[in-house]
Amino acid sequence: MAVPKLLDTMGREAYAYPLLIRQLLVGVGQHQSAEIVSAGRRFTYPKFVERLHRLASLLAVHGVRPGDTVAVMDWDSHRYLECYFAVPMMGAVLQTVNVRLTRDVIGLVLRQAGAKVLMYHSDFSTIVDSLRKNLPGLQHVIRLSDNEDPGTYEALIEEAPRQFPFEDFDENTIATTFHTTGTTGDPKQVFFSHRQLVLHTLAASAALANQPEGQSFSRSDVYMPMTPMFHVHAWGIPFVATMLGVKQVYPGRYDPGTLLALKEKEGVTFSHGVPTLLRMILDAARLMPGTLAPWTIVVGGSALPPDLIEEATRAGVSVVAGYGMSETGPIIAVARSEPGQAASVRSRAGFPIPLVQARIDPTSAGELVVRAPWLTQGYGVQAASDDLWKGGWLHTQDIAEVDADGGIRIVDRIKDVIKTGGEWVSSTEIEALLVAHPAVVEAAVVSVQSPKWGERPIAFVVAARDVPLPTEDELRAVITKHAAQGRISRYAVPDRIHFQASLPRTSVGKIDKKILRKNADAVDLPSGEDGAVP
Repeated sequence: MAVPKLLDTMGREAYAYPLLIRQLLVGVGQHQSAEIVSAGRRFTYPKFVERLHRLASLLAVHGVRPGDTVAVMDWDSHRYLECYFAVPMMGAVLQTVNVRLTRDVIGLVLRQAGAKVLMYHSDFSTIVDSLRKNLPGLQHVIRLSDNEDPGTYEALIEEAPRQFPFEDFDENTIATTFHTTGTTGDPKQVFFSHRQLVLHTLAASAALANQPEGQSFSRSDVYMPMTPMFHVHAWGIPFVATMLGVKQVYPGRYDPGTLLALKEKEGVTFSHGVPTLLRMILDAARLMPGTLAPWTIVVGGSALPPDLIEEATRAGVSVVAGYGMSETGPIIAVARSEPGQAASVRSRAGFPIPLVQARIDPTSAGELVVRAPWLTQGYGVQAASDDLWKGGWLHTQDIAEVDADGGIRIVDRIKDVIKTGGEWVSSTEIEALLVAHPAVVEAAVVSVQSPKWGERPIAFVVAARDVPLPTEDELRAVITKHAAQGRISRYAVPDRIHFQASLPRTSVGKIDKKILRKNADAVDLPSGEDGAVP
């Protein structure tokens, strides 16, 4: 019997069920006991849904219509979560603004996004006031405050109608936009549709639910993000948490003491963040009695040193490595580990989550390329979009290897790998060896040009405060030892190791190697530059 075509047999009143962000809320009203905690306030899920209607009504009064862009400048809060849903549910576009960018770059992204309404925390009043005259498309602003100030968000929400007629529309409608945080050139704008975000939410929730015990995320958890909500939808986890009806805790501006206090008070069990923030949490927790368990933290954004995993494990934190980027919406892979596995295995990028295809491109030095239904389709600039999707695969710019069990291991960024003495040297491998030294808490390796060797590695390290300061030769000997054992190239021994109080950061907490390269370019090469092989 032939299978009939769907369109030939569809009932005239059949519901096509578009994949809209609004559909993630189906059934959340039944979660009467779970709360959303933020800025001293607590909301049930039914109240949260009511507030989404009120916010949409408020924005409609300010002239927001389908296709308009609403920009948000805020710390992690219930307000941001409400914007994640209410703005795209109206058919409008949510622009999440990286508040750590410079004033002029913030102005650039607001103009490029065509923001009609800007919702901003009072902390950014000076920036907004200075930009408004250069934002001709901006028609209205709404000030956000943690207090009950007249004329601000909370007061306006309470006055707005409690019902808004959310309607269906094309699931391919753009829901969100934001700008990448690359370390070269101006930020690039990426876009995500309702369909893409719904599929990402479903795939991420399935992947996290099927993690081994102590590494998963489910309705019984208490969720607190430690990734800014302006950055790649806070890795998409707020959508997952809301769909599941999980208790959510939003910490505002990040401070290790505040995060630890909320973890203790609210019973937080699941978070995510970059390695730098995990380091800050562990340092702050040293003065606290007891253990941080239970607390699962997904760590991504940059290389995860195995020694950091081991230190976190001793403190009671279950660390799960994750991999993604702004262009991938973001989650592509999540690591999973079994008892007794080495930290070096646990620090891998992990395994592709459902619906993700990943492979190594042999034509581009082993670059990881991926396909998934939620990847951004481009940057809004044709040439850059063509480069991103060359050959029908999204190019990550990460050099990777696939282990025998299918786990992805990121070797380095293409722009960070060092070609020296005719060999490729991974900066991340050198960094991991340096951080393994008990006197080093952070390390970054970049290259400098060399007339003889092409490039040479230069290291920048941050030393621990509670141990004797190591010498340059002592740290260099660590790399030399591993080179002698064949575990790393002999060309990987850094020519210079510089001690610094801290390392420069990008706006999302990654080490800014662009700045370090400028510093390294001013460094004199060793006097033996033209002598023997390193």
